[in-house]
Amino acid sequence: MHNSYKNKILITGGAGFIPSSLADRLIADSDNFVVSVDNFHTGEKRNLPTHNPKNYKFIKCDVNNWADISSIMLSYRFDYVFHYAAVVGVLRTLENPVSVLNDIDGIKNILTLSKNSGVKRVFYSSSSEVYGEPVHLPQNETTTPLNSRLPYAIVKNVGEAFCKSYQQEFGLDYTIFRFFNTYGPKQSTDFVMSKFLRLAMKNEPITIYGDGSQTRTFCYIDDNLDACLNAFEKNLFVNDVVNVGNDETTTVLDLAKIIIKLTNSKSEIKHLPPLKDGDMTRRQPDIEKMKQLLNRDLLSLEIGIKRVMANGNFF
Repeated sequence: MHNSYKNKILITGGAGFIPSSLADRLIADSDNFVVSVDNFHTGEKRNLPTHNPKNYKFIKCDVNNWADISSIMLSYRFDYVFHYAAVVGVLRTLENPVSVLNDIDGIKNILTLSKNSGVKRVFYSSSSEVYGEPVHLPQNETTTPLNSRLPYAIVKNVGEAFCKSYQQEFGLDYTIFRFFNTYGPKQSTDFVMSKFLRLAMKNEPITIYGDGSQTRTFCYIDDNLDACLNAFEKNLFVNDVVNVGNDETTTVLDLAKIIIKLTNSKSEIKHLPPLKDGDMTRRQPDIEKMKQLLNRDLLSLEIGIKRVMANGNFF
């Protein structure tokens, strides 16, 4: 039955924030048949599409397990794969370094099965973490310093190298998305934006590591999805790397203040000692390629936060 669709698409990590939001968008087009897989280590069941569309199927599966993922990929013969599965979150990745390294198996499994089963293109979710502590800003796709010490960043780098190597040796096309901080209604609660919003809405103290001068950029989920879907639908940036994020920098302290203002919160800001590892002081992508994909302005931080407040679930 799924052979009658124009595009058969696999999304790994399908119960995560960004991949489940991507699935919602892809299944809105009746030309697409989407299968998403997840092992629920970091994904949430509540993120999966609930209205049970005919052109969507969820399968519980661990992409790091060859037997598990190979039977799915060989029976469906996908046209496209969005490989977004990964152990994510700074603290989670610091506490589970070996399971982070195990994600290399998943990358190899997906690419080997893709080349053997006729996949036309793999979209790989890399991360701003590959830039390590930035040498210069904004961070451009062509200058990756490889100075990162964290297993998560090293695995994302290895994944990028695998994509490029499989293209070179087997002709398997790829697009690498280097995701910078993305936020939206489904984001899990251990990320800074959703954590601050939840605390502000309960009028509880908002805690900040260090003096809060570390800067971040915040990209609203729709800007992320529109850029990635345009790369997919219009066949752009094939065998290329694209930063996906917002280039406006905001300090963590200013973010807390903006959220307190927008939520009319009585929360106080409390400072904790700085994190010793993994809390980069600066992040800012060069987003020239993303702007070409979007062909419009990115959403402002205030508008994005208001959208999350209107649609978000605060647990």
